[in-house]
Amino acid sequence: PRPAPRVRLPPRRGRATAGPAGREARLFKRLALIVAAAFLVLAAVVVLNTARLRPEALGAERPPPPVDAAAVDRLARAVRIPTISTDAGPPAPASLDAFHALLASSYPRVHATLRRETVAGHSLLYSWPGSDPTAPALLLAAHQDVVPIEGDSAKLWTHPPFAGVVRDGFIYGRGTIDDKMSLVAILEAAERMLARGVRPRRTVYLAFGHDEERGGSGARAIASLLKQRRARIGLAVDEGFAVLDGIIAGVDRPVALVGMAEKGYISVELTARGAGGHSSMPVHDNAAVRIARAAGRLADDPFPAELEGLSGDMLTALAPYMAWPQRAVLANRWLFGGLVERQLLANPRTAAALRTTTALTILSAGTKDNVLPQSARAVVNHRIRPGETMASVIARDRAVIGDAAVTVRALPGGHDPSRPASTASAGYRALAALIRETYPHAPVAPGLVLGATDGRSYEGLAGSVLRFTPMVMRPDDLARFHGNDERIAVADYMRAIGFYEALMSR
Repeated sequence: PRPAPRVRLPPRRGRATAGPAGREARLFKRLALIVAAAFLVLAAVVVLNTARLRPEALGAERPPPPVDAAAVDRLARAVRIPTISTDAGPPAPASLDAFHALLASSYPRVHATLRRETVAGHSLLYSWPGSDPTAPALLLAAHQDVVPIEGDSAKLWTHPPFAGVVRDGFIYGRGTIDDKMSLVAILEAAERMLARGVRPRRTVYLAFGHDEERGGSGARAIASLLKQRRARIGLAVDEGFAVLDGIIAGVDRPVALVGMAEKGYISVELTARGAGGHSSMPVHDNAAVRIARAAGRLADDPFPAELEGLSGDMLTALAPYMAWPQRAVLANRWLFGGLVERQLLANPRTAAALRTTTALTILSAGTKDNVLPQSARAVVNHRIRPGETMASVIARDRAVIGDAAVTVRALPGGHDPSRPASTASAGYRALAALIRETYPHAPVAPGLVLGATDGRSYEGLAGSVLRFTPMVMRPDDLARFHGNDERIAVADYMRAIGFYEALMSR
């Protein structure tokens, strides 16, 4: 018999055909499944990390304390004494003497009970022994001097800058923000405690430098004196941040920032010499061109940014109070760190917290329009973030400029950044707890102070040096700092007095 004919059956439905095309299809399917699974895992991690950020229970804003009209008047009178520091020198001795006399007459119990010493000419150190000599002391710092009024800008003020006018719920005048408000509020608090017969358990030092606005030699002298006496200080509190309302982007409530450290400071001078000659026959060896190129290289090659450290700690503390997209991004900086960094670097105010800044402030060369300059000079100011030093900044400037014919040297008056305090320290926990009581509607977060304060002088002497001023700063107040129409709300001033009283009483 003949063999049965072979019958070719069609391939089963849904089954890939054999060969390279089929293998590619199966591989693509597997990759798609792997990618989908990885995406689901990634999304789950993002959601889980975000869910772990739980905000603290915050309260409602407390009503302002009753107004003490006499206390308001004493601050207004302190503002009327122009204790102005300039580049030429500290405040005039007569102004400081008048300010000291006002303090003595305004706070008789303080001056009868506390030991007052004059240090470095006009800085003041008050010592108030506590009932427990074994407890680490508390140091409260403020400064007596204020910045000058620039040019004819006094006419732009609502009230004259040294008139000490009280109007519409505000005290106007130079020093109401920086920093006579803190100094006078501290003395008001001490006077109240003495009137009630309260003695602090810890020894309290009140350190009032006279020249903070031009370097703080007075604070350094006070710190040196306390070191000689082997003073044991647990916590030092100086000016710095405040309760910022409407200033932190993404947070719809006031935020109390505590300065854990401050940036360093150095001004670098660049100089170059050239052949000179007549402008009709320009030469390649032009000192002005050389300096301009050097300054341009520094401006075009900024220091690297660093998101972690105090800036990262601040973002971590504030993330729970942000809306969902920002909260998820900040909770997963391991994934979105580049995006966060780009956003912060886009704003000069936030960019300054991430890196050592470079600012060309002085550029000079030449004496006549048809004469090639034989010398040129530039000054570049750096604010140094923790982790870098004056020495490392100078070394990097030289490397970036890359021109041996440009001399690079540090001008006098610089200092390295301060040592960051720890959020785990007893001093920070105590200060943060008091801030929460005074401003229960505001979360507390650590931060990096961009400017310089007297606080750096007390590092190495105190266990923790923290920078916080008990007042509320709103967006329009930022321009008042060292600017026009400096003022403090009477309600904020009353809260500040109570804050310092509680701090010294505990």
